[in-house]
Amino acid sequence: MTNRHEHFKIKIAVSGAAETDHLPEETLGLAEEIGREIVRQGAIVITGATTGIPFWAAKGAKEEGGISIGISPAISEQEHVEKYGLPLDYMDLIMYTGQGYSGRDILMTRTSDAVIICAGRIGTIHEFTVVFEDKKPLGILQGPWSTDDIIKEIIEKSNRASEDPMVAYDTDPKKLVEKVIKFVKDSKIEYYKKAV
Repeated sequence: MTNRHEHFKIKIAVSGAAETDHLPEETLGLAEEIGREIVRQGAIVITGATTGIPFWAAKGAKEEGGISIGISPAISEQEHVEKYGLPLDYMDLIMYTGQGYSGRDILMTRTSDAVIICAGRIGTIHEFTVVFEDKKPLGILQGPWSTDDIIKEIIEKSNRASEDPMVAYDTDPKKLVEKVIKFVKDSKIEYYKKAV
């Protein structure tokens, strides 16, 4: 019997607003720190290959020496840049889905082992609902915005009181990433736990 190659890396998607004019100034710094912290804790960053919070998370990941993967709504690099007006920076690989924003959201969340939600708008709420419905590990960054409170209210009113969702809240990027990674490791089947 051959030894299994231990290549497994946890993949954490970062979800948040692409348009950030309505958010407090410190939001982008927190997004960048989330990206850095994901890398520091041995994981890979996945984003929607867009501007705003995902861009800053990807920037933090790359500046920390990590891997950043973008999942684009576009069908090609040309459409990504020219039609959607999205960046190419700070990503090692961009997957062009051709699925538009809502289809991309599903592919991004399902490609990931967990998702961290930062300040966002309706697209972020869509990504949250997919993750919650799929029962994946979820981290909610708390801060001076309303996204965290909205998500908490949705969970409380979801009529899923008997379920035990893997949802962590924190204002500290380091602690939040730690909680999310623990959820991922705890949910892995035994075969994979041996390699982690």
